[in-house]
Amino acid sequence: MTTTAPATDTAADAAADRPAAAPGSSPWQLARRELRRRPAVRVSLAIVAVFVLMAAGAPWLGALGGWSPHEFDKSAVDPYLGGQPLGALGGISPEHWLGVEPVTGRDLYARVVHGAQVSLLIAFAATAIVVLAGTAAGIAAGYFGGRTDTVLSRLMDLTMSFPSLIFMIALLSVAKDVNRIVLMTAVIGIFGWPGIARVVRGQTLSLKHREYVDAARVGGAGPWRILTREILPGVAGPVIAYTTLLIPGMISTEAALSYLGVGVRPPTPSWGQMIAESVAYYETDPMYFVIPSVFLFLAVLAFTLLGDALRDILDPRGGRT
Repeated sequence: MTTTAPATDTAADAAADRPAAAPGSSPWQLARRELRRRPAVRVSLAIVAVFVLMAAGAPWLGALGGWSPHEFDKSAVDPYLGGQPLGALGGISPEHWLGVEPVTGRDLYARVVHGAQVSLLIAFAATAIVVLAGTAAGIAAGYFGGRTDTVLSRLMDLTMSFPSLIFMIALLSVAKDVNRIVLMTAVIGIFGWPGIARVVRGQTLSLKHREYVDAARVGGAGPWRILTREILPGVAGPVIAYTTLLIPGMISTEAALSYLGVGVRPPTPSWGQMIAESVAYYETDPMYFVIPSVFLFLAVLAFTLLGDALRDILDPRGGRT
């Protein structure tokens, strides 16, 4: 009996430290209030906003530096030292804010900014495909059950059983004369939907026999109305939390495929591609490796911290399991 007192006191103290919820507050208002209380989340949101603005305004932000991502500047490299950048820290100067690439002299600031556009475009588009396909399949499997559930569940198991990275590399290697961004988005999306489909299926199974769903069914509402008006709002919180956690994985996947040489191809800039090219110069020009790596690290970290916070708030049970 006495051993449970410390745990009870701790739980009571934790509950007392939380601000009281205002009467009539919606889950989204509570989520916003909770997010504002966390300093790490505020920093993550700021970094995410910077990267989104960077990707959206890449043509204009890149032009601020005065260089195109494909423009060579032979005067910024030393031809007698194997094309090494002139100056300290990889050629950082008022003309080249983040330095230049060895040999070519291309401006790293312009390439990093345009690389953010490519990386985030692929990540967001692939995430949208995964979320839409996974949510639709999960809701259908959980609500209709029976043969529909069996077929969709087996399809989820089949897709998840494939070694996705190997198949992505194989598919991207075979396809030659196609738009690489569209192809990468489609391929990543094809292999990513079963995870969120399973989450949504489980949530749907727990919601489809709730009183308000039964009331809508008795009231004459059809399956489409029940799915969109009753079930979908109930699974929206976990889906949003899962979506935010998907994005850093998509960014990393795009970078990995580009690093391996089967993703975005030159001259289109990509963070993964830049890191792959910088490996040959990490001893003589370490800044060429550090700069795209830092941008990739910050993007993945910011989205991960934001996703963890949203999962804890919107899907607390899923965050503990």
